[in-house]
Order: sequence, then C-alpha cells, then structure tokens
Amino acid sequence: MRLKKFFKLLLAVLMCVVLGNPFYAQAAITLTSNASGTYDGYYYELWKDSGNTTMTVDTGGRFSCQWSNINNALFRTGKKFSTAWDQLGTVKITYSATYNPNGNSYLCIYGWSRNPLVEFYIVESWGSWRPPGATSLGTVTIDGGTYDIYKTTRVNQPSIEGTTTFDQYWSVRTSKRTSGTVTVTDHFKAWAAKGLNLGTIDQITLCVEGYQSSGSANITQNTFSITSSDSTTSTKIECENMTLSGPYASKITNPFNGIGLYANGDKASTTVNFSASRNYTFKLRGCGNNNNLASVDLYIDGQKKGTFYYQGTYPWEAPVENVYVSAGSHKVEIVVNADNGTWDVYADYLLIQ
Repeated sequence: MRLKKFFKLLLAVLMCVVLGNPFYAQAAITLTSNASGTYDGYYYELWKDSGNTTMTVDTGGRFSCQWSNINNALFRTGKKFSTAWDQLGTVKITYSATYNPNGNSYLCIYGWSRNPLVEFYIVESWGSWRPPGATSLGTVTIDGGTYDIYKTTRVNQPSIEGTTTFDQYWSVRTSKRTSGTVTVTDHFKAWAAKGLNLGTIDQITLCVEGYQSSGSANITQNTFSITSSDSTTSTKIECENMTLSGPYASKITNPFNGIGLYANGDKASTTVNFSASRNYTFKLRGCGNNNNLASVDLYIDGQKKGTFYYQGTYPWEAPVENVYVSAGSHKVEIVVNADNGTWDVYADYLLIQ
C-alpha cells in the first residue's frame, strides 16, 4: 500500500512539473521552406524566393532565423487582423533582438493593409544599406526616436493578393537600435498626415528580412499590446488668455468675452502640451461681424494646418479636423490672412480634442 501511495505521489509531482511548465506544453517548431500558421497565439511566416533559410518559432512570438545564398527572404511573427487601421486602438510592440546581418537586411515592424493594398515597414535597424533609396517626405519623432517617412511603389511584384502593383509606406529610424517599444499606431497616423492612408490591416509583425545576403537573428522578446482607442478628451483655451499680436488684435466683451481679429496679421498664440502623438480636432468658437465669409487660419509650430470659416453673426464651433500633432509642447496660433476689408472675426475659445 505504501509503495502504491509513493508511486501515485511521484506521478502527481511529475504531472505538475510537465503541465506547469509552458515550454512542455508546446515545443518550438523549425521551418526551412515557405510556411505560415499560428503558434502560441502568434501568426508566423517564413517566405523566400530562393536560397537557404531556417526559422525556429518559439512561444510568445519569439523566433530565431538564419539565411544564406538567398535572393529575398522574410521571417516574421505577429498578429493577424481584419480591421480598419484607425479602429484598431493603440498597437505597441516591445521587442529585443540579437541581430547579425551580413549584407542587405532589415529588422523591422512589417505588415500589409488591404483596400488599398499597401506593404509597410517601420525599420529599426539594417545591414549594409539603409532603405528604401527614395526621397524623404519628412521626419517624425515617435517613442523618442526620429524616423524618415517614405513612399515607394512596387510594380508587378509578389503580395498577399498575388503578383500586382502596390505602394510601400516606410518609417526608417535615423539611428539603429535592436530593442525598445514601437507605437505602431503613431506611425500609421504620421503616414496619414502625409496623405499616405492605409485601409484594412491584414497583419502586423516583427520581421527580419534579408536581400541577397546572409545572416542570423534571435528575437528574444516580441510583446504586443493593444489598448482601446483614446477616449475623447478636450483642452479648452479661452482666446482672451492667449497672447495677442498684429496691428489691431484686441480683447472684446461682446458678443462674448473673447478677442477681435480685424486685419491681416492679427493673431493669438499659446503653447499647448499634447499628451499623445495622434490626430486631433481643433474647434474655434467664433463668428463674423456680418454675413460675409470670414476665415481664420490654424498654425502649429509655424506651419498652416487648416482654416476656420464663419458666415454670419451667430457663434459656432468651426472645425479643423485630422491634424496630426506629436506628443510634447507645441506653439498653436490662430491668424487672419485673408482679410479683404469686408469682415472681422470674433473668437471665443479654442477646443482641442
């Protein structure tokens, strides 16, 4: 009886060890040719057109890979979606990697959208050549790093919808790194601010790509976090509390407590601390002094972002929508530039949402 009890106890201990250790639940899988699937909640794919490749997929989105004598090869793990990019919420990837390219290669966040079909890259590090060999559309600072934004076009090339022509959107760091957090959604917004709009997101992955090169990489962390879309919060700035300048700009008490802008060059300015890098809506409550069409321009850090329009003497919140602003302090100005002597503008408050 005692012996039976001992063996039962031993069996129970062994089962706890096996079932309690997640690495016993799923063993890593190794790929050498084109394959895709789902493993431990992560989508994975190895794609190549030729050459020698090995990819070992582990738990938690981790993987290692080696390549040689290739033309083009991609190794990646991440998440699949079927959601419009601006409905995903905030997607962040925290990663770390040992990255050893020999020749042309990228360590990047990589994915696709449909309608429009777009291949996109957020390049964190690279090998012998910094992609993509195009003219930068400008820079953006996200997660403490500076990225150049690019758009390129691929003609009759492989895609998730077969061989076709499609655009590529790029954010490429100005300095390399192999670990950190990437707020993917902020890059989507920065591209949209340049007119580079995505559609329905098909996949977002952490990717190692090689092109006519050799190398190896070991992804030791690949943590996705997705939070719901930012709740709508508002910052209200009373115009009479802004700094006034120009030939005639002044405070008023009728038809409300605010300011009057009477001629070209009249402006009101303030500094605003934006808590997040995203698209904002600006609403300027105001009106004209008659039924002629009046306008006031919105500037952020000296760059015109849009125009508020008024017609009539009844106050309303004129909007300027989808203005991308990066997190941090920025100078915000409202300026009269189109006065032709037939109207004036009264401004009550500026609402930022």
